[in-house]
Amino acid sequence: MYCRHLLLSTMAPSATQRLMGLATTSASRHGTHRSSTTQFSKSTGTARPEVYPAVLSSLPDSETQNLLASGIERNVALTQRSLQSMNSSLLLSKNCAIVGHSQLSHSANYHHMSGHGSQEKRSKHPLLGTPCSLSGRRQFNVTPKAILEASPPSFQPYLRLIRFDKPIGTLLLLWPCSWSIALAADPGHLPDPWMLTLFGAGAFFMRGAGCIINDMWDRDFDKKVERTKQRPLASGELTHFQALVFLASQLSVSLGILLQLNTYSILLGASSMLLVVMYPLAKRYTYWPQIMLGFTFNFGALLGWSAVQGSVDWGVCLPLYASGIMWTLIYDTIYAHQDKYDDMLIGVKSTALKLGDQTKPWLAGFSSMMIGCLTATGVMCDQTWPYYAGVAVVAAHLTRQLYTVDLNNADDCASKFRSNSKLGVVLFLSIVAGTLLRSQLKADNPATDADDK
Repeated sequence: MYCRHLLLSTMAPSATQRLMGLATTSASRHGTHRSSTTQFSKSTGTARPEVYPAVLSSLPDSETQNLLASGIERNVALTQRSLQSMNSSLLLSKNCAIVGHSQLSHSANYHHMSGHGSQEKRSKHPLLGTPCSLSGRRQFNVTPKAILEASPPSFQPYLRLIRFDKPIGTLLLLWPCSWSIALAADPGHLPDPWMLTLFGAGAFFMRGAGCIINDMWDRDFDKKVERTKQRPLASGELTHFQALVFLASQLSVSLGILLQLNTYSILLGASSMLLVVMYPLAKRYTYWPQIMLGFTFNFGALLGWSAVQGSVDWGVCLPLYASGIMWTLIYDTIYAHQDKYDDMLIGVKSTALKLGDQTKPWLAGFSSMMIGCLTATGVMCDQTWPYYAGVAVVAAHLTRQLYTVDLNNADDCASKFRSNSKLGVVLFLSIVAGTLLRSQLKADNPATDADDK
């Protein structure tokens, strides 16, 4: 390379100008959709003087001619590739389309596409990263993350404050409510859709309120943790007062939803606010803050039943509530292993630090207790075989999760944590199926009802 630049720098001005003109003419002649390397793929020491006769004939010997010709070849190829890339970017930024199948098949930017006639191809804008199709239509995306990114910039910090783009927390809060509502349904009937809707909305707003309260308490801690230092309060995007006002709005909506329930449920639901406020403090004083989170996140196991039946049946709801607490101990301990090194440095406590290398045996014990409590709940509700089949699947999921999780890999811990939403779906569907089958079994065995009387 040094010899090549030295030769170029010592060339006569006229030779240099002719060389640049040749490169420009060659690039324009071949266009943006043909590779310049095809012209020079067979270039050798004897052939190169034929391509650049005017320039190369003025050089002293054939070895120098070959060396310079090689440099010319590479520079022209790089120039044409740059022109191809610029042209493609400009075309896509204008209308996100390339007209003509023949051009598409020769474009290096789309060499991975199969080109099957009119089949629409999906891509991303190379400059903006915006999902689009080659027909010019934008992809319709309604994921939480896409909604957040499409929101006004001034409102995005508020959405990130309530973890709008991370709905897993809302789902983990909702599933115990849904289990309880499904268990409280009359035999042979589906769960009350209105109750499911109310509790779904309530889970969203109460989870948001819990996130705000947590971040207000932990703002100074969050600044010192890599995973949380960009949260709106920790980074300074929002002030404490702005967060407080937004918290009031979340709690107001949650109260409006709670007031749709019966009086017993209203009083029961209002008492859960004490748990919501106390949870962020637990990590400062105990290595078992996950137990407090379990009491908070699974309170819906009591509230869902009372909303449907008018009061809590403790024989059914207590085992269900206990199983939810065990479940929270499992998934949130795995979650806490993401931050265990930062937590040690800043003095935050968690079950991940308490259990250490013995985490998996402890989680296996929590899993056994969860399965036992779910079984007791089914017995108390006269559940049928689909319910117990679902409990068996839950046990298999927990076993696989504990066997495969790498507690020293933050990404794997996060993945296993998110997978617990699937567990919630399985158990909910098994409760629904088991409740639907209860009426059929009673119809087939009327003598059982007579004996009960």
